[in-house]
Amino acid sequence: MHDLKAIRDNPEAFDAALRRRGQAPLSPTVLALDAERRAEMTRAQELQAERNKLSKEIGALKARGEDASAAMTNVSASKDEQARAEATAGERERELNELLAAVPNLPADDVPDGADENANVEIRRWGEPRSFPFKPKEHFEIGEALGQMDFDRAAKMSGARFVVLFDGLARLERALGAFMIDLHVRSSGYREVLPPYLVRDSALFGTGQLPKFGEDLFRTTTDHWLIPTAEVPLTNLVAGDILDEDKLPLRFAGLTPCFRAEAGAAGKDTRGMIRQHQFEKVELVSIAHPDKSDEEHERMTACAEDVLKRLRLPYRVVTLCTGDMGFSARKTYDIEVWLPGQGRYREISSCSNCGDFQARRMNARFKAKGEKGTRFVHTLNGSALAVGRTLIAVLENYQEADGSVRVPDALKSYMGGVEVIERAS
Repeated sequence: MHDLKAIRDNPEAFDAALRRRGQAPLSPTVLALDAERRAEMTRAQELQAERNKLSKEIGALKARGEDASAAMTNVSASKDEQARAEATAGERERELNELLAAVPNLPADDVPDGADENANVEIRRWGEPRSFPFKPKEHFEIGEALGQMDFDRAAKMSGARFVVLFDGLARLERALGAFMIDLHVRSSGYREVLPPYLVRDSALFGTGQLPKFGEDLFRTTTDHWLIPTAEVPLTNLVAGDILDEDKLPLRFAGLTPCFRAEAGAAGKDTRGMIRQHQFEKVELVSIAHPDKSDEEHERMTACAEDVLKRLRLPYRVVTLCTGDMGFSARKTYDIEVWLPGQGRYREISSCSNCGDFQARRMNARFKAKGEKGTRFVHTLNGSALAVGRTLIAVLENYQEADGSVRVPDALKSYMGGVEVIERAS
């Protein structure tokens, strides 16, 4: 959500930021609705004051035995007019809130401008892609040849964009999730959380998925929603709270399944596990002091990178341009892992600083020392990492000519000492 006072104070800056996002200017509409709302509220207050005065006059007239009917008629008319003014003010406020709820976050000043991913800016790389003495295969070719990745059986029971993993690959996915969550909790100071996987409208509104992106989500018959990412329940842990400044930052980590309808992904990554309706992900969320959120953003991204470094998977980090950022983000770093089967880098993590955008929608604040009022916290979230995509990266980077897959050293203890995944006999 956006700061209405900031729009009033500097509508030109608001519109300029929207243009960077590829959005049409909105300040004239916002200010017109706001002005009418405030005028009607003022009118209602004036009518109340006028009626209070009339009531005193009626009392005085009756005390003197004089006719008070005219004054009483005026009081009744004033009540009706006040009710109309309050109703109009309420309607304008609803329209204003609906309008602003659909407006994306404004980009930070240092976010590169651009319409799509072609304008993203690479800022660093780590690791050298492996040189293969054979033509590397894609993950689904490896998994199917191992007899441990089955899309056809999944399709029979669930349809497209699902998979069944067996044996070593099922264990490898489980090992990856456990390795990641342990790393973030033990080494990076995140608090482990196992949240609900079903949430209400308000939780998704708070993090920005609703009202605009409902078609990308799965809804139940009980009016709950399946979470698209643990960002939703983890961030909403502080919804409506007033936190102590000394407690910031709060850092949460959760390993959960994620469910996405992928409504806007028709025709994209139809083979394999890159884009699925159901997948697991380790999510990091930070609730930070506004003065420290940029620093926290860098820290969170480094935590996600640490997973890839320990797995010895080459990657690069890019800053997303204004046209490629998510709805709630003010700045995003994408981490892209090298996939030799595809011969290119693919997204495996997004780490975003949302500023106070989500906090305003959730009314999440903190009490600063020496200040009378409260301030909105800043929220951050990052994938660290998407488990299925990390499995893909391990399969493609650790594949051997005979179709087997070596287990990264960092995962061997989670795999019970298994060093190579081979075709089941």
